[in-house]
Amino acid sequence: MYVLSAIISLTLLGLLLGLLLGIAARYLKVETSPVIDELESLLPGSQCGQCGFPGCRPAAEALAEGNAPATICPPGGSALAEQIAALLGIDLDLSDVKEPELLVARVSEATCTGCTRCFKVCPTDAIVGAPKQIHVVVADACIACKKCIEVCPTECLQMHPVEVTLRNWRWNKPVAVLHTEASNAVC
Repeated sequence: MYVLSAIISLTLLGLLLGLLLGIAARYLKVETSPVIDELESLLPGSQCGQCGFPGCRPAAEALAEGNAPATICPPGGSALAEQIAALLGIDLDLSDVKEPELLVARVSEATCTGCTRCFKVCPTDAIVGAPKQIHVVVADACIACKKCIEVCPTECLQMHPVEVTLRNWRWNKPVAVLHTEASNAVC
């Protein structure tokens, strides 16, 4: 008898509190700018911190407020900067933006002790391993933020250029060459 009444009272209490939370979520919702949501969707979402902000959402908020340049995201390079500038309707100077070199972290199996410090700081969970076991980097998930290198006590992690394979090879965009009459003139 007592058990049944306890179950019924806890069920009713749970339903009542759930209803109150649902009502509070609807009426106390904080409205945000849709531009911030669009900017956040453009950013990589890896929360790597290379831009100087703790994550992509604060970076998107700074971009929307005009407190950060469109070239804020190093992993995104100029392509992302152009998309951000187009969304915000601002002029963009790409003269001082360099394209990020495609790098990936690799573990030296000879010196890895399996301390697990590297995969605890990896924002994309690109490092796989177990305590006291050799770790491996999943190249497709690595964004080259170098956080793992900073915390590795044995320096077994190094950055290497991404190997070009059929899977990641891209044709270089053709460069437009302007011909002037002076260059076509015959001396």
